[in-house]
Amino acid sequence: MIRFYCQHCAHKISVRDKDIGKHGKCQKCGAAIVVPAESTILDFLCEYCDRTISVPKSHAGKKAICPKCRNTFIVPTIPAPDSAPTQSYSGDMIARTTDSTHGLTLMDVPEEYKLKEEPPGQSKVSEQAIDRQQETEETEPEGHRSLPWFIDIFLYPISIPGLMNLGIFTVIPLLLSLLMRLLGPFSLVLVFPAFLINVAIFLYIYWYITECVRDSAKGGRRAPEAFATAGLGEMWSQSLHIIGCCLIFLGPAFFYSLYSQKTDLAFWLLLACGVFFFPMGLLSCIMFDSIRGLNPILLIPSIFSAFFQYFGLVLLITGIVLGFRAIPTIQTDTTQPETIIMILLGGLFSLTLLYITFVVAHLLGLFFWRYEERLNWEV
Repeated sequence: MIRFYCQHCAHKISVRDKDIGKHGKCQKCGAAIVVPAESTILDFLCEYCDRTISVPKSHAGKKAICPKCRNTFIVPTIPAPDSAPTQSYSGDMIARTTDSTHGLTLMDVPEEYKLKEEPPGQSKVSEQAIDRQQETEETEPEGHRSLPWFIDIFLYPISIPGLMNLGIFTVIPLLLSLLMRLLGPFSLVLVFPAFLINVAIFLYIYWYITECVRDSAKGGRRAPEAFATAGLGEMWSQSLHIIGCCLIFLGPAFFYSLYSQKTDLAFWLLLACGVFFFPMGLLSCIMFDSIRGLNPILLIPSIFSAFFQYFGLVLLITGIVLGFRAIPTIQTDTTQPETIIMILLGGLFSLTLLYITFVVAHLLGLFFWRYEERLNWEV
């Protein structure tokens, strides 16, 4: 695990070792960052009160004051590349003390780093600096949650980009419907432009869902910022992936019901198989960014590599979808024009549907984040 501070806002970030050298954005300030080749955070215990403190490695060997017990100490250091191999000053907090109640003492600091006297201008770490670093220490790494997971997953769309996208996806179609309703017979001039706008929004929705899956697969805990970063061609491609997965896995049950005009045992078997394979198929298709992700030779071993965890994922997603279906819907008379109230209720229903869709996309990406090694996908 590589741990480092964002150079713009001091937010502590944790990523996997294989992400060394990759570019990304800080989840707190949104600034561009590059993953360093090694961790730049030094963790140690105050030798007097055992408070865990995190500071940049550049502070090693400097005098500091513990913000909890207010005792002065020297930040421990790591060995230089040419130091003796028998010495170890790593941040693993190995118990090498003269007092068993403390974790790390000044005995662990090489003699050349001990500051017996502090001459004028001597560099040191202030108490306020340690307090700021301690604030970042309390920040959860990527992939970890401050709330129980079964609560936190439903908060996934609650971010500024997530709420803005929810607003775009629901408010614009709602305003178009209201405008056409108010214009009455003159609304015919808006039919074609409104159709094009709705198509563009739906393409963007499908594309943003795939971005939610990919961001969650990297450990993201809230809906990502992804405005205007894709063209219509890429949006169309991602839309085809989602629509294609729906047709392949859920289409057989739908077409059987349409053809036979009944929902018998064969229908429920087809539906159960489709529901079981659909999440893994969609995840694979999105992560590989190709229809080749639907190869059964890839999907079936992946499912059995984490079978019980995947089965739990399917049950959770199914429960969320059934819970949404249980929401009472307003029955309308299709022979009568929609009223403004009915249009507003339809917009609220669409907002709820999109919110649940983002949560499900997060669950798919989170499954990949946790069981990537078992899946053994080279994506």
